[in-house]
Amino acid sequence: MAVGSAASAPNAATVDFQALYQAQWWPMVRLATGLVDDVASAEDVVQDAFSAMYRRVDQLRDHSAAVGYLRMAVVNAARSALRRRGVARRHLRPVSMEEAEPADHATMRSVEHELARGALRGLPDRQREVLTLRYLADLSDEEIARTLGIGEGGVRSAASRGLATLRRTLGGQL
Repeated sequence: MAVGSAASAPNAATVDFQALYQAQWWPMVRLATGLVDDVASAEDVVQDAFSAMYRRVDQLRDHSAAVGYLRMAVVNAARSALRRRGVARRHLRPVSMEEAEPADHATMRSVEHELARGALRGLPDRQREVLTLRYLADLSDEEIARTLGIGEGGVRSAASRGLATLRRTLGGQL
């Protein structure tokens, strides 16, 4: 992350936050949806990441680092959301309430997407994160490694194992 004090980089160009928001909102929501598997939670995760970045946008020294910083913030916020969700499930009693599907449910997700999402949910966190960053965010192994804080070999290993598990799980369903 290329964040520093304003005094250490007085001539640094600041990030055009509005342009960044417009260009990166949907890609980040798509990434977060792959990680948390819930559009509403994904939007919350992305909004939190943008809010955190906005508070520090004047401290970014490198404009090109803004997207990477934002991506890392989304991944970390998604991890936190999943942790909170797990804690809540362990400590809250289930309430039997029938949930209505949104009006655009059929448009947003097809049967194939549901099968793939279900299979992704069954993967270990690291494999799910690597595959989501690779195929939904279209990142290189180097970018994934930087985002997750692991080596490129770890990225390739997690991707290979995750894909092998998905092939076994899904078989010829897709």
